[in-house]
Amino acid sequence: MKVFAFAMLAALSAAACTRDRDLQAAEGQKVRTVRLEAAQVRDVRRQVDVVGTLAAQEEVVVSAEVAGRVSRIVHDLGDRVAAGAPLLELDPEKLRYRAETQRATLAQARARYGAGPEGELPALDRVPAVVSTAAQMADAKQQLDRATNLAERSLLARSDLETAQTKFNTARAAHDQALASARQLRADIEGQTSSLRLAERELRDAVIRAPFDGFVAERLVSQGQYVQPQAAVMRIVRVHPLKLTAEVPEKFAPWIETNREIAVRVDAFPGQTFAGRIVRIAPSVNLRSRAFAVEGAVPNPDGRLKPGTFARVLIATDRVDRAVTIPVAAIQSRYGTNRVFVVQNGQLAGREIVLGDRLGDRVEVSQGLDAGTAIVAVDVEQLAEGMKVTAR
Repeated sequence: MKVFAFAMLAALSAAACTRDRDLQAAEGQKVRTVRLEAAQVRDVRRQVDVVGTLAAQEEVVVSAEVAGRVSRIVHDLGDRVAAGAPLLELDPEKLRYRAETQRATLAQARARYGAGPEGELPALDRVPAVVSTAAQMADAKQQLDRATNLAERSLLARSDLETAQTKFNTARAAHDQALASARQLRADIEGQTSSLRLAERELRDAVIRAPFDGFVAERLVSQGQYVQPQAAVMRIVRVHPLKLTAEVPEKFAPWIETNREIAVRVDAFPGQTFAGRIVRIAPSVNLRSRAFAVEGAVPNPDGRLKPGTFARVLIATDRVDRAVTIPVAAIQSRYGTNRVFVVQNGQLAGREIVLGDRLGDRVEVSQGLDAGTAIVAVDVEQLAEGMKVTAR
């Protein structure tokens, strides 16, 4: 009797377990409703997707042109500067003294020449010393002519004629010497003028200015520091527009040309796209990478984009292909593979696909799916192979 009772209890327990499994199976086989959409053929304008680097359009290390002590720092790291704006100033006192000394030396030379402090220099024949010797030479010439006339009529002694001739020769030599001195003085004035201009230029160079519109990327000196000529003081970069450098695989060479539009994305501004264009294309292919370099210009008027940033670059092309496309929401990604679901005999069947270009909210299917095939269009993350479904 005990054996029989134990057997009956075991049978009842097994029956209960079977009912539980049947209930679980029924729950697992609940029919889901899914929305289907046919894969569509659309025209796809091809784009080249590469990685590039943003760089400053211009970058220069500004150096001092004269020696001096830094008396004032006008702009510092991160400041926007305009072309010609002061960056820093050197103590100009010694340079000012040098310019004033040179200006006085020039004024003395002009005075000796017979010119005023300003204006054009008079001609050589109007220099006082030349005018004076010219007058003396003219008088000596008249006396010589008179003596010669009297001597021809035997009215003047031979010695007196020779004296008149000597006076004339002396006056002419003095005039030639005056002309030579005037020429030398004029050359000295030109030299002194150049020296004054150089001194004034050095005085102006005590204010070190920005060579172009840009930003201060680095300050290399401190206030009170004594700098020598050619000493680096600041680094200036031009960030509008930025220069984009990238390499494009050689197979895309027929599609790339200058002035082609590009779209740039950077990690610092997710979801934003910055427009630009191609400005230069390398004439040859890199033998190691089998790619050719391109250079683009990306407007950056507000300075938001930073030189040195990596960028994802999409280059628009004129090539248009017919391609099978599906909604992005229809793709289930697992372990590096992509698949979609089709309905066969009321159950889900997965198909592995190979994706092509992204087209907004749709994506190209390059392999694994024919045009017109109905696939589950949304809510595919929770779906699995073999599920019972009904389509709508």
